[in-house]
Amino acid sequence: MSHIAITGGTGFVGSHVLEQAAAAGHPVRALARRIGTGGLFDEQPGREWQLGTLHDEAALAKLCDGADAVIHIAGAVNVPSKALFDLHNNIGTANVVKAARHAGVRRFIHVSSLSAREPGLSTYGWSKAEGEARAADAPLPIIVRPPGVYGPRDTDVLEMFRMAAKGFMLLPPPGRASWIHAADLARLLLALVDDGPSGTILEPDDGQPMSHIDTARLIGQAVGRPHLRTLSAPRWLLKVAARGDRLVRRDAAKLTPDRARYMAHPDWTSDPAKRPDPTLWRPYIGPEQGFADTARWYCEHGWL
Repeated sequence: MSHIAITGGTGFVGSHVLEQAAAAGHPVRALARRIGTGGLFDEQPGREWQLGTLHDEAALAKLCDGADAVIHIAGAVNVPSKALFDLHNNIGTANVVKAARHAGVRRFIHVSSLSAREPGLSTYGWSKAEGEARAADAPLPIIVRPPGVYGPRDTDVLEMFRMAAKGFMLLPPPGRASWIHAADLARLLLALVDDGPSGTILEPDDGQPMSHIDTARLIGQAVGRPHLRTLSAPRWLLKVAARGDRLVRRDAAKLTPDRARYMAHPDWTSDPAKRPDPTLWRPYIGPEQGFADTARWYCEHGWL
């Protein structure tokens, strides 16, 4: 049986794809800079690791050799310069596409972001839009733009849960956003290996877009804070907070000026016209259950 080549397998979304691929009996070969030990990242039947990076031509050739499909997840979400965003999200994607074409891969599934719709808002969004342009040259490409992704093992949305657990949450300026649980996103990516129209852009979500305040309230309920206090920060305050986070945590900052510009946009909801065909995929996990299950996982693993 041909394998699925996966980049970003050791990341948050990638870990859920690996988990579900194993459960479904899909052989995978996953790219990794380094391989940890224990649990999900152990070598096991049907799972093979290929050491390398998005800029290692030999490693990418081995990753794609004999593959039926590529699921390209790897990329940069938070780096300190435009050059690094370009390196990882644009040039890195071009390198994977090149390897896939040379290997004769049948299908290429590219995980992008809703931010690619507004490339002028942030460097991150610009780099994801550039990556989509590279992915369009791949064999039978499908571009998937997830909205906010959350679930067990996520470290970004964890910050919101930690704030909520203290009874207060700082929010972006008033707006709306869509969400998707990582397990639902993983199911879609694997379903697209065998089905789905090529050359399309899909914007999956859980079907329940919410205002930022309603999202905060659900997270508050999930962590036992039903009367959570919130503050919708004006743009200037979000920028000040971003500078402060950068000053304190430097390159490890979660709220960067680039991300602050992205977050201030009032509408990050998925386009219903771009949702996957329901005969192919539909979400199983709604936000109330998903946030509650995620909070439980954080608590059980000492993250919250």
